[in-house]
Amino acid sequence: MNLLVVCRCYVLLELLAVNCQNLIQGRIVGGYAPAPNSIKYIVSLQTTKGQHFCGGSLVHKYWVLTAAHCNIGTEQMMIVAGDYSLSTFEGTEQYSKPHRLIPHPLYNKTTNNADIMLIKLRVPMVIGSYVSLAPLPRQGTGVMAGRVCRVSGWGYTSLGGGQIPSTLLTVKLPIVSSARCNSSESFNGNITSNMICAGYNAGGKDACKGDSGGPLVCEGRVYGVVSWGNGCGDAKFPGVYTAVSKFRRWVDRTIYSSYIRCLKY
Repeated sequence: MNLLVVCRCYVLLELLAVNCQNLIQGRIVGGYAPAPNSIKYIVSLQTTKGQHFCGGSLVHKYWVLTAAHCNIGTEQMMIVAGDYSLSTFEGTEQYSKPHRLIPHPLYNKTTNNADIMLIKLRVPMVIGSYVSLAPLPRQGTGVMAGRVCRVSGWGYTSLGGGQIPSTLLTVKLPIVSSARCNSSESFNGNITSNMICAGYNAGGKDACKGDSGGPLVCEGRVYGVVSWGNGCGDAKFPGVYTAVSKFRRWVDRTIYSSYIRCLKY
């Protein structure tokens, strides 16, 4: 099995906690609605009562890539693929409960470092007209500052909150250099080598609360996972994403080791 094919593949409970630095985990502001079902690899992580709380990317028919802080436990979660409007049953949706939640072993909820998680599904998603796999970057590859990427999700459209939008939204954002993002006027050294930043100098466009775990896509590949930030659309504080290319080998190993275990039994 070709792993490059197999693996091409902020809210945990933000409703319950905001940390002392007012860093919003989860956070789309200033975006627009894409064509229905045009972003086929995005999934909605929902509670068993049907409430959306995080996003994710389908990277294998049995596996979803999301943020580690979206871990609310296997029994509390449902994954929905092929959705566009959360408030409407469109007949394109597919549902699966998690079998296992595998946060990265180095995930630190205080620093948000290594905020990445894989979800093994109990039932595979069927790849087709409304559901596809998200391509991932190679290990260690980067994205140049200024490159325009796109983040998508069902998160809040302003920091003030209100209702989660029913329709998927997306927004284009340029990558911000680590030097600028880590400056004393921004995150002041809190951006690790496992994070990337994206946003405009003027602010106004960003991921927001409820977009956690969702994909930041650059050059057709998921280079970032929505992780954290300070507010939504603040000119001084770009959105912060887990750098997927730093964890590609971990993704491959995790999926492969699970496959080998299945073969043994």
